[in-house]
Amino acid sequence: MAVFLQVVFPVLLIFAAGYVIQLVARLDIKSLATITLYIMLPNLVFKTFYEAELNQEYVMMLAFAAILLAAIIVINKLAAKIRNYDQATESGMILSTAFMNSGNYGTPIILFAFGKEAFMYAVSFMVLQAIIMNFFGVYYAARGSAGIKLAFQSVLKMPPTYAVLAALVMNLGSIPVPGSLMSVITLVGDATIPTMMITLGMQLAEITVKNMNWMKISYAAFVRLLASPLIAYVLTLVLPMDPMMANVLIVAAACPSAATTTMYALQFDAKPGLVSSITLVTTLLSLLTIPILLILLGA
Repeated sequence: MAVFLQVVFPVLLIFAAGYVIQLVARLDIKSLATITLYIMLPNLVFKTFYEAELNQEYVMMLAFAAILLAAIIVINKLAAKIRNYDQATESGMILSTAFMNSGNYGTPIILFAFGKEAFMYAVSFMVLQAIIMNFFGVYYAARGSAGIKLAFQSVLKMPPTYAVLAALVMNLGSIPVPGSLMSVITLVGDATIPTMMITLGMQLAEITVKNMNWMKISYAAFVRLLASPLIAYVLTLVLPMDPMMANVLIVAAACPSAATTTMYALQFDAKPGLVSSITLVTTLLSLLTIPILLILLGA
């Protein structure tokens, strides 16, 4: 109960604020999301990678993300074959279970639970996940050669991609950033996480679901909230990494389905109703599973 009150409840209040304001005012979520993506997030990403000590841990993080993604895709393909799902349903299940909300959900949870050192890992993993989701998420939503083309275009349209590249060049090249400019970057970047949290609450208020398929939702919730962190735990035992980073990656892997996948499902008709249902249910269930996981990790 203490973990819920100290870690999850403060985060939940911010989500709730976004949810309520959207129900009352019906604001334009796209505009807020665009400001976050194009202005705030690149500043946070630049600061994180510019100040990071780039070492083997980041290679391990990349390996972790790749193996976890591959494992969940394989699980879904096996389930689709056994249950004879069509391609659209298979794509919807992959979108719902392979891509977690490690950004506007997982990052603040990790900050409250483990502190600023863990937050740096969380932001780095958030960026990595965003790139993976914008490529593989688009691919599995669209499929085929058009999917690959759109996936590349999606990644190239992401401002954080260029923020990472600029930060890495300046970090590895020991190129200093003027103090006044760094102050601006820090100021804008610090506004990113609370804004993303409010945006998630607003997105949840927009989700409408009808005729829930509880068998498929239960399967997806099991994979996203239980199987994913279990696979993550095994990977942290196999891959050499700092214990703090291991905790961050396990919690990130246990986050609910990413709300962004609902937009992909709608755009490419990859069972949007099912994806929306899974996003909503996993987000609600995570209010129970995340505190339990944090207790097990000793947070």
